[in-house]
Amino acid sequence: MIILGLDPGTATTGYGIIKTTIPKHLPQDRNEKPKVIDFGCVTTTQSFSAGQRLEIIHREINKLIDKHKPDIISIESLYFFKNLKTVMPVSQAKGVIMLAAAQKKVPIFEFTPLQVKMAVVGYGRAEKKQVQEMTKQLLDLSGFDVKKKSRKKDDASDALGIALCAVLKNPTFDLS
Repeated sequence: MIILGLDPGTATTGYGIIKTTIPKHLPQDRNEKPKVIDFGCVTTTQSFSAGQRLEIIHREINKLIDKHKPDIISIESLYFFKNLKTVMPVSQAKGVIMLAAAQKKVPIFEFTPLQVKMAVVGYGRAEKKQVQEMTKQLLDLSGFDVKKKSRKKDDASDALGIALCAVLKNPTFDLS
């Protein structure tokens, strides 16, 4: 099973693609380390209009779906924002991501940051660094120069955690 994890944003959308070797109709083995296929960020600049930025995100997510053929998409759910200026653009980015998934008929699972922290670390108030460290420990990153790749933003690491949450939180996926 291939899972595309996404941390949506208009300036930076983090993505992480992981693969488990157990068929999707069987329970996932929690002792198995899912293999990281790829991770990174889709970035846009403020010089683009809001519509252009959303178009870039939509196009790049479509490319990722076409290239990696994920069985599911795991995306961070918006649940609460302190800054109302960011909630709308993030929601818009999430919307074009969900549109891309729907167009390609890829099921979407949504997880709040609390759910990701609980699944990955076991503690809902875990710090970002704790989640990143546990994500590294729980995933097979062989084949990656982690220092070089880790220069990509925290959003990519968050996206890997979101993808991992789909494995840990949903040991069996009902895709019917």
